[in-house]
Amino acid sequence: MRFSKAVVKFRVPILILTVLLMIPSAIGMAKTRVNYDMLTYLPSDMETVIGQDELLEDFNKGAFTFLIFEDMPNKDVAKLKEKVEAVDHVDTVLWYDSLADLSVPMELLPDKIYKEFNTDHSTMMAVFFDTGTSDDLTMEAVKEIRSICGEQCFVSGMTALVVDLKDLCEQEEPIYVGLAVLLACVAMLILLDGWLIPFVFLASIGAMILINLGTNYFLGEISYITKALSAVLQLAVTMDYSIFLWHSYNEQRGLYDDKKDAMAVAISKTLTSVVGSSITTIAGFAALCFMSFTLGRDLGIVMAKGVVFGVIGCVTVLPSLILVFDKPLQKTKHRSLIPNMEKFAGKVIKVYPVFIIIALVLVLPALYGYNQANKEVYYDMGECLPEDMNYVISNSKLKDDFDIASTHMVLLDSKLSSKSVKSMINEMEEVDGVKYVLGLESVIGSRVPEEVIPDSIKEILESDRYELLLINSEYKVASDDVNAQITSLNNILKAYDPNGMLIGEAPCMKDMIETTDHDFKVVNTVSILAIFVIILLVEKSASLPLILIAVIELGIFINLGLPHYLGQRMSFITPICISTIELGATVDYAILMTTRYKAERIAGGDKKHAVWTALYTSIPSILVSGMGLFAATFGVAVYSDIEIISSMCMLMARGAIISMLLVCFILPAMFMLFDRIICKTTVGMTHIKDHKEN
Repeated sequence: MRFSKAVVKFRVPILILTVLLMIPSAIGMAKTRVNYDMLTYLPSDMETVIGQDELLEDFNKGAFTFLIFEDMPNKDVAKLKEKVEAVDHVDTVLWYDSLADLSVPMELLPDKIYKEFNTDHSTMMAVFFDTGTSDDLTMEAVKEIRSICGEQCFVSGMTALVVDLKDLCEQEEPIYVGLAVLLACVAMLILLDGWLIPFVFLASIGAMILINLGTNYFLGEISYITKALSAVLQLAVTMDYSIFLWHSYNEQRGLYDDKKDAMAVAISKTLTSVVGSSITTIAGFAALCFMSFTLGRDLGIVMAKGVVFGVIGCVTVLPSLILVFDKPLQKTKHRSLIPNMEKFAGKVIKVYPVFIIIALVLVLPALYGYNQANKEVYYDMGECLPEDMNYVISNSKLKDDFDIASTHMVLLDSKLSSKSVKSMINEMEEVDGVKYVLGLESVIGSRVPEEVIPDSIKEILESDRYELLLINSEYKVASDDVNAQITSLNNILKAYDPNGMLIGEAPCMKDMIETTDHDFKVVNTVSILAIFVIILLVEKSASLPLILIAVIELGIFINLGLPHYLGQRMSFITPICISTIELGATVDYAILMTTRYKAERIAGGDKKHAVWTALYTSIPSILVSGMGLFAATFGVAVYSDIEIISSMCMLMARGAIISMLLVCFILPAMFMLFDRIICKTTVGMTHIKDHKEN
């Protein structure tokens, strides 16, 4: 109570401090770098990551891209090549004239090299940058190249993807927050008992969101997924806490003459329930930190931090705002539009065996769909962009005109003999889907002595320690075909050079597939165990954690299984995040009802009366909470053109509805069915003898 009274006493200073904190937070949010490259979250000890670093260190080459020029005379392409070479941080531009300018007769150069760079109506050049794929300097260079080369030029590669993704995100993100606020506000206006209180909630939550986003500055950078989702998720998840406080305050106002005393008691009661409720949500987000693919840690830290700030705001900023605006809040109160749920709850209890049967019927198709959907996820981030984006069009041109769907690079010991390298290149070119392997040996052909090759060309493909080979593949990044191809190429490479490294987007993606597949199992296990332990400690029961998690996990299986039946594919990160977010955010609904059921049974109520009371008293809170989460995420899901953001928000919106329905229909049926076991395995309930239905 001492804390509660202090909040009431210092309500105005609290509001002033909050406003002051929002200023550096806004600056911190603006200065926090956003990372749009998924591959940077791979563990740093992976060979593909080490190889990228070696490439930058030894060859001064980081990012790599292809430029495709359509219907342009060679002399114009040559002029543009010179302009591209002059762009800051462009290290090397490799085109056919790079080879034709050699002091080697053109007729001695291999014909296939010319054919690989040219078609009837287009020509291709490779561009290397001296900065990393997602480096801001590389992104600026790609933008400048697009500007220089015009509409007849198409830029492919990971940096082009990152540039397009960044531009689209920056356009859409303010609208995400606007839609979330608007629809959450509409939901609260309909479901709460006041016309003004939703705006007070939004002011309090908004301040905490800004502070959370501002403190991300100390993390150095955050992913674009974290930036896009964190504000929406924090609004949706922490709205419950505001509702708890408002209901508690109104309840206490009927018991105390002084609104300050009423608020002090309300804060004290809310703090206890909100801290207990938030722990499960924090545990769900914290479980993401156990991913070795560190995007999970990025999202987990920011969201767990957001929940903590949400709790702090709920017991400090919100009470202060409510007390300051108490008069207009009381004047604008109205009767809740949620009807009395006593009759509805009675009907649900009456036919509870039907809901047990429905749950059992749902289990197998939900599990099957869930397992299949997890096998059908996509890893290629290009799939999350609209088809009219420059990057998507460029990749299509590269595939259609040159039959190149991905490019790998090989770092090979420079001391390896030319004979061995030629033999290895020949073997690699026999691998299914390999279009050609470009290296010093393949460029000059067998008729040109190595001594006549100018140093300018050697510098492109050879350093003191390594020789660089480029492998163009007909197979798409993250496909089963390219992964099998990478395995075969690696086997050949290691036979010639055990320390050689195969790097590039596709090998990194293969590592990402293997890493995240392991992560998914780890995160699922950690989140379930953590929440099991929390419920075990909160409810002091061996059986209740199993029942509650079983109900919510069924909801997760249904939610994540539906994409399989609807013919939809999810991003690889979606099931990992959704399973933990949905478990952490919606298990609160089940805990709320369980706590009331236990209290009624311990107080002497029979099984049926206890479940009925728990159900009808919990439905309004569950309904407001579930619809709040739905409203905050559904608008973003419908609006966003970035598939990964759209699908994650749609799954969160749908998950809120599914979990809400399961808690309202299946959980009471489970209480009715397992009441005897619950009583025997729960502290404080073992003395209950009446297990009969009245």
